[in-house]
Amino acid sequence: MTSALTGDRRSGGAPAGGRAAGAVRRLLAVVLDGLYRPLATDDDRAAYWVRHVRYGVLITEIGAVSVLVYVVHTDTPGRQHPLFLALGALVVLVSPALLLLPLQDMMRDRRGPTMFYLWTLATTAVILFSTWLDGGAESPLDALLFLTLTYMAVAYPPYGVVAMGTSMTVGYVALAGTSGMTTNAAFFLTVMIAFTLICTMASANAWAAHDRQLELIGTQRTLAATDPLTGIPNRRTLIERLPLAVEGAARGHRTVVCVVDLDGFKAVNDRDGHAAGDALLQAVASVLGVAVRETDTVARLGGDEFAVLAEVSEAFSGEMLAERLRQAVALVGARGGVTASIGVAEVLPAEDVAGLLHRADAAMYQAKAAGGDRFALRST
Repeated sequence: MTSALTGDRRSGGAPAGGRAAGAVRRLLAVVLDGLYRPLATDDDRAAYWVRHVRYGVLITEIGAVSVLVYVVHTDTPGRQHPLFLALGALVVLVSPALLLLPLQDMMRDRRGPTMFYLWTLATTAVILFSTWLDGGAESPLDALLFLTLTYMAVAYPPYGVVAMGTSMTVGYVALAGTSGMTTNAAFFLTVMIAFTLICTMASANAWAAHDRQLELIGTQRTLAATDPLTGIPNRRTLIERLPLAVEGAARGHRTVVCVVDLDGFKAVNDRDGHAAGDALLQAVASVLGVAVRETDTVARLGGDEFAVLAEVSEAFSGEMLAERLRQAVALVGARGGVTASIGVAEVLPAEDVAGLLHRADAAMYQAKAAGGDRFALRST
């Protein structure tokens, strides 16, 4: 019986306490991910957040100066209070120091959100303390919390708006508790909770729009870099990658460009139709991709012409690669009588990209003039 019970416990999974702890950890991970969504992944987005910090500093300065004017000229419990004056002057002097931080870099990691959260918490503390000095919940200074909430709505992800809005609400409840929860304070608290919800929705919509924009940009970049028929990189992508190969050649890396032109492809179109020709082009793109490594590039230059940019070595030369490509095309094109003429050019240090492609093209035409279904090497 004991053995059976033990077996049941084992088969029943982790104890309830362990499952609860796991659920808490997962919830905490979700919250942290929500709070620390990446603010920027490129220079333009980072520059946007730097501008946002500048606007925030300007708003903080205007708010602090307004409070100082209010304290000096308004007959309230906080009138010309030394702590009031000192706190306002401190905010005016310290806020611009945020601009001295490495903001461009901070916006790319967790330092950016952390700075915004600490800034908001400090601002909230200053506003609540000032409100307390000025008579508590009856002071108009608590309205500055709405300014902070509005700034948050266009800065923070939804989780951040909720977290900071909750902090403000808790702080205001504590303030009202010390000075008495009046009807005005209760009304203000209700409005602040509702305003936090509105700001959260605005933040969610803004971040959703940003995500859709990033997705659209990514799709456009993919389409611009991809051949629509075969799904492999196009000529533009190859041209963009060739300078990196030239730089690598200067550091001793050996790379070749192979221009692959199909022999007898026009006959397939004429005999079997363009659909059959398209299917053959897709098959050729596939076998060329299989013949090289994932880090190499197979691109369609246009029509029935392809290019391969691949690293080579003493153990596996450009000629060996070209022969492998030739065999792959001959196999997939056997039914239609299609083969390949391949031109090989090794990338040279400091070489012009146009000159590199010209060498590979010249070698390909040399192979085609010799009867096709072969490769030729052009060193200069």
